[in-house]
Amino acid sequence: MSPSSHNDKDARQFRRRRERLVQQLRDRGIQDERVLAAVDAVPRHEFVDPAFRSRAYSDEALPIGMDQTISQPFTVAYQTSLLEVEPHDRILEIGTGSGYQAAVLCEMEARVFSVERHEALLDRTRSLLDDLGYNVRTTRGDGTKGWLAFAPYDGIVVTAAAPDIPDALLRQLREPNGTRGGRLVIPVGGPDGQTMTRLVRSGDGPHDYNREEFHNFRFVPLVDEENDDS
Repeated sequence: MSPSSHNDKDARQFRRRRERLVQQLRDRGIQDERVLAAVDAVPRHEFVDPAFRSRAYSDEALPIGMDQTISQPFTVAYQTSLLEVEPHDRILEIGTGSGYQAAVLCEMEARVFSVERHEALLDRTRSLLDDLGYNVRTTRGDGTKGWLAFAPYDGIVVTAAAPDIPDALLRQLREPNGTRGGRLVIPVGGPDGQTMTRLVRSGDGPHDYNREEFHNFRFVPLVDEENDDS
């Protein structure tokens, strides 16, 4: 078998697995067809360690090193659905990780900005995103501070657990301008589990946010570097 034939076979194999994954997400309650189409378009097997490639389209989180994981596809789809992304929305991701969430957002035609605290992981992921043609602006930094240089954002998604909602992220949400304001989707809680929470900016005041709480999840912790004792 020629290398090209082998690659074609792999592509078909992953394609079928991706289609099954999308159906599983639909069965679990993900209804936003644009989110499902984005998941269907992203080659998740490129974002996992080669040792776990056979499990790339299982609905599970997988280790990517440095005590980090590539999020479970259901979690990515769930958070993305809560963001209610529109084409050309400016979206800030806190926790670049493997780059999978950023790729899904790119497939939805968002302008994606992403912050990661692990420099070695960021270097690896930035290279992968570039190789796959995903235009994501990234920086190494403390995610609890957001990324003020490109604020305000139509949406902010946090892919790590926060004991409290960082004020800096709220301040970087877009104020309403004839439509509703920016959305922050963040898992809030301690190490025993977190509640997925959405805050929508409703005005220009410091307390003008509508808060909603959804299902429980379990994420790695969001680290505030100024108060990190590790």
